[in-house]
Amino acid sequence: MANKVELPSILKKFYSVFEENGFKAYLVGGAVRDIFLNKKASDYDVATNATPQDVIKIFKFVIPTGIEHGTVTVHFMNNEIEVTTFRTESGYSDGRHPDSVNYAATIEEDLSRRDFTMNAIAVNLKDNSIVDPYGGIEDIKKQLIKTVGDSKERFLEDGLRPVRAIRFASKLNFKIEDNTFNSLSDIKVLEKTASISVERFRDEFMKILASNKPSVGLKLLEETGILKIFIPELINCRNCIQRDDRGYHVFDVLDHLIYACDGAPKDNPAVRLSALFHDIGKPQARTERMENGLSIVNFYSHEVYSEAISRQIMTRLKFSNVEINKVCLLVKNHMFHYTKDWTSAAVRRFLVKVGYENVDDLCALRIADMYGKYNKEVSYKDSSECELLIELKDRIKEIQLKNEALSLRDLKVNGKDLMNMGIPSGKKIGVILNELLETVLEDPSMNEKEKLLKIAANLNSLY
Repeated sequence: MANKVELPSILKKFYSVFEENGFKAYLVGGAVRDIFLNKKASDYDVATNATPQDVIKIFKFVIPTGIEHGTVTVHFMNNEIEVTTFRTESGYSDGRHPDSVNYAATIEEDLSRRDFTMNAIAVNLKDNSIVDPYGGIEDIKKQLIKTVGDSKERFLEDGLRPVRAIRFASKLNFKIEDNTFNSLSDIKVLEKTASISVERFRDEFMKILASNKPSVGLKLLEETGILKIFIPELINCRNCIQRDDRGYHVFDVLDHLIYACDGAPKDNPAVRLSALFHDIGKPQARTERMENGLSIVNFYSHEVYSEAISRQIMTRLKFSNVEINKVCLLVKNHMFHYTKDWTSAAVRRFLVKVGYENVDDLCALRIADMYGKYNKEVSYKDSSECELLIELKDRIKEIQLKNEALSLRDLKVNGKDLMNMGIPSGKKIGVILNELLETVLEDPSMNEKEKLLKIAANLNSLY
């Protein structure tokens, strides 16, 4: 390994400001790690012996984002660069923030406070030389996640670090070093992890779900006991057996959910969450009976239970209402079963139920569900269900092109029209409008004002 690395020209220009004012500066953090992973860095973090006040003086545009911890953000050449003064820390009463921050004299002291060896590497911006006191480069070569110093001590400083270790293992497909891994399930470490805010866990959890294979991180979360702390409902799915004498399923519910998550698009967090939660209600819905000497397992209405549990989990983890409603809609409707004999009216009613905007995601969830059955890619050529999904989407496109009515606002009459013909305002108007919509869903050619008013008059006489 060379003693120097190549850096973008912007960092050399950035460093020149420090040098002109007599300060040192080093590139640290994820950007350095990415260099040795042969990845392009997107964010730059810089450590310096300049104090935040010094940085504010020597740069024009500085935001005091974390000045109490020695951190400011510098806007430089259209980049936001986080700058932190060399520091050491002591005491983490709240499991996150140090009780005291003391400025350090050297970059080596600063690196000693960092979590993992791969994150404790620095590059001197003066000459591009590497500072690697804990063998982080070698650990990156070995694809190993290892704490700086005593692993239990590092994890007790910040309860999020165990989740971060698992996130890195999942994202990078690295192994966690044995001592580091054993400390993850230490009782005191788990207690510290349990003390972190749900928002901090949620954010790391979503990064795990964005991995190429989230199953790696999800299984580590289960194995270490962390999943049980934050999402015990998933643990309840372990050993919930789906397979019966008909041989429909291979995995228990939890493994099926984990593998379904792998099969969902990695750039679609709503579908990944939906894949992970879509059958989470199966333990509550499970029934088993003997029929003609065969064991028959069923999960009637499990999607109803799954939707309710998904809402509980996401509310507890403080997802937004928009995110919660999206995932719950997908979970609730994942059991739709399209067949070639669906009428056009049936397709329109399906659209009313799920919305145009959710069709692609719902189909992606169905494909993820299929992936999770056998933990392998679904071949469109060999899958009749995939062919049916394609056919359904084609039929939906036709309906879109025809701009057919799918909601009350698409009707050629409204409540005011009905009142003008003598129907009193109130519940009755809503009932009649819904009947008119049903008529139009069945036959789009009926969406004409004159026709609808005639039907409304007949309905008014009946109600």
